[in-house]
Amino acid sequence: LLISKQDADTMTIELKGGLYIVSTPIGNLKDLSARAIEVLENVSFIACEDTRVTGKLLFRYNIKTPMKAYHEHSAERVKDKILSAIAEDKAVAIVSDAGTPTISDPGYKLIKLCIRNNYYISAIPGASAAITGLVLSGIPTNRFLFFGFLSSKREKKSNELSGLVNIPTTLIFYESPKRLVSTLQTMIKQLGNRPAAITRELTKRHEQVRRGQLNDLFLYYKSIPPPKGELVLIVGGMVKKIAAVDDNLDQIIINRLKSKSLRDTSIEISDETGITKKLVYARALALSKPKS
Repeated sequence: LLISKQDADTMTIELKGGLYIVSTPIGNLKDLSARAIEVLENVSFIACEDTRVTGKLLFRYNIKTPMKAYHEHSAERVKDKILSAIAEDKAVAIVSDAGTPTISDPGYKLIKLCIRNNYYISAIPGASAAITGLVLSGIPTNRFLFFGFLSSKREKKSNELSGLVNIPTTLIFYESPKRLVSTLQTMIKQLGNRPAAITRELTKRHEQVRRGQLNDLFLYYKSIPPPKGELVLIVGGMVKKIAAVDDNLDQIIINRLKSKSLRDTSIEISDETGITKKLVYARALALSKPKS
């Protein structure tokens, strides 16, 4: 950012020409960052999913910048206008209705085109429902896989989940309220009864987090009307328990030490087996010493 004019009452910012990927609040409008406000005030125009939704945010902060609708139905038509503006060294912002653009929202293809044309791109970070839901879930956050929306078709959804069975990391999904019960039922069938959490209306007045085993959540949501609001579903990863410190564990440690440190090996295997890190580390240390 280049400050081109400043006095006691006003500050005009001259932005470098290019695409600015601006994260917006996922619920609470107070979560818009100062840098995001600065960029949105000073770009030539804002490409957004829904001008009505973004308009409410701009009104809240008295931002007068023009908007252009950019969504899956208008993307091709508006895309050329965005690229032409950037080619003329103008700054253009892209926002989604809520959260970080391109995360289950339009924008990826536009970014790829900007990269191909060697245009300047900057990301203004902010809220993401996936990360907010994850940190509230109480499920391990050290490693996770974001899947987004599962297929709405039952068979395809089942196949997608079957491909995630052996992944040992936390899984994050978006889901619609009307499909939640069906999805939970399919998850139990394909993944087993794992710890999980469902978050909705994140950062809003009626924010809710419900934690429990998948089966508990299924029985609960089956007994009530579909919940309102955006849902994030967090599911624990596959846990493979090893019964004891034996030759099988030794071989796992030896294989893991080929690419990882003693510390990382101990943490990973402890998480996977339930054996304390201290015991795994001691065994790994003994196995890593050269034989005399």
